Amino acid sequence: MKNNKLYLIPTPIGNYDDITIRSLKILELVDILLCEDTRETGKLLNNFNIKKKLISCHDHNEEHMRSKVIEYLNEGLNIGLVTDQGTPIISDPGYKIVASVAKENYSIVSLPGATAFVPALTLSALAPQPFLFYGFLNSKRSKQLKELDTLKNYTFTMIFYESPKRLNTTLKNMLEIFGNRKIAIVRELTKKYEEVIRTDINEYLNNEFEIKGEIVLVIEGIKQNYQNLPIEEHVNLYLQDNMSLNEAMKKVAKERGVAKSIIYKEYHQNK
Repeated sequence: MKNNKLYLIPTPIGNYDDITIRSLKILELVDILLCEDTRETGKLLNNFNIKKKLISCHDHNEEHMRSKVIEYLNEGLNIGLVTDQGTPIISDPGYKIVASVAKENYSIVSLPGATAFVPALTLSALAPQPFLFYGFLNSKRSKQLKELDTLKNYTFTMIFYESPKRLNTTLKNMLEIFGNRKIAIVRELTKKYEEVIRTDINEYLNNEFEIKGEIVLVIEGIKQNYQNLPIEEHVNLYLQDNMSLNEAMKKVAKERGVAKSIIYKEYHQNK
């Protein structure tokens, strides 16, 4: 590995007090800072009296910037990468840059820090694990319905980012594919008007809430009623997940609240 590095630097999602001491040190350290929007990053740096060379790196020029970043690293420069808010690459640009830098065997350091989906999950009062962070769904109805159809049987909590203008449409699509489920709509995280609406899809759509600002949508997974499944099918669910037969039977016995010997006997009788 070479000595100079690419640093992925999280920035506050709304409250400047959330920046970490380490992030400030790295912002001071780097020679060049790649930004989703130089104006937004400029405001952040000005707040902390940091002066730095800023270069735009966003969805529309990231492909071109891959080679430029390698050039900078070859010159021995340390490079920082930030997005407007939150952790780089999480529903934001940066993945192509990281892939190119990793291929060239330069070190990449990803700093811990602000991101919207974790506090949204912990505020939601829905099961915290396991969970799926999905990010943005496709804005076209036909494509979004297909995406939702692939998710409808997931048993774990799911987290999405969504625009306030599209929220009602997305929830109507979810109601169509998922059925009514508990949700939490978390808006304006870390800001003055932070709000959490814990409800279900039907209630939300029937009450005509007026939502503005940055939104994270948290929705519960499907509730499986394993008691209605034949024991053979229940065991086979876990065999398909590469569990051993012994592990699968043990898990089924626990979920049904019966002795493993009963599951063993019925499974082999039906086989």
